[in-house]
Amino acid sequence: FVPCTLCCARVFSWIPVLIITSVVLWSYYAYVFELCVFTISNTLEKVAYLLVFHVCFVMFSWTYWKAIFTPPATPCKKFQLSYSDKDRYEREERPDAQKQILVDIAKSLPIFTRATSGAIRFCDRCQVLKPDRSHHCSVCETCVLKMDHHCPWVNNCVGFSNYKFFLLFLSYSMVYCVFISASVFRFFINFWVGDLPNGPAKFHVLFLMFVALMFLVSLMFLLGYHCWLVVQNRSTLEAFSAPVFTTGPDRNGFNVGIRRNLQQVFGDNKRLWFLPICTRDPPVGFILQPCSWRDTLL
Repeated sequence: FVPCTLCCARVFSWIPVLIITSVVLWSYYAYVFELCVFTISNTLEKVAYLLVFHVCFVMFSWTYWKAIFTPPATPCKKFQLSYSDKDRYEREERPDAQKQILVDIAKSLPIFTRATSGAIRFCDRCQVLKPDRSHHCSVCETCVLKMDHHCPWVNNCVGFSNYKFFLLFLSYSMVYCVFISASVFRFFINFWVGDLPNGPAKFHVLFLMFVALMFLVSLMFLLGYHCWLVVQNRSTLEAFSAPVFTTGPDRNGFNVGIRRNLQQVFGDNKRLWFLPICTRDPPVGFILQPCSWRDTLL
């Protein structure tokens, strides 16, 4: 029964992705064929619209693919309890003694954040000491480095390995909607006032305008919020609950200035900032599952 439930949950988790994919494929048909091929008569205008549209479409598709299929970064073995440490931790019944065991193990690891209680953050499910900014995702069933949130629209955990791709996906989605809205507006008005003949193209153009504007408004707020998070060097989880250090909670504990905050997400090479390719090396002690970092992202 449980495996069947998990299998159904995994199948249903792809429904939001299928919805987005279906809408985008329909918008491709509506714009390329119903608008450009059947409605626009000027050849130069038609070619210009198709050229810009396909650039936007390719960048949107590329970033969406990377956001979906880039696996999350997870802690490596050195953050896991050794057999002897695990046995000692499980045999110990006193909570204070268990906390001290974790403190002793963490001394050799680059861990600076703490739980709200002041203890070392430990994941009972993954049996690992949680590295800074990592959290356990109950959907992905693993601890994710710099976890921002689990996004149903990409059916993936947004974190260290794909946060750049997620931001670019939002950005190119907005560019896609802006271009469609701007280029369709004139024909939308013509169809609306009856200057163009009724036909299948009318429905597609009118609906295309409404859908593009609807998504554009949503994307403006979402992208604006994440841009603010990047500038502050915070994740969505950290915006709601400040990370705790040995000195106490600090919302700006990871803020190292706007320029370096941007580099932590997009890398040092500014020429590659707007391309959905890997521009950062993984931090020491973290791996991407199931493939290696460079094999997965390059």
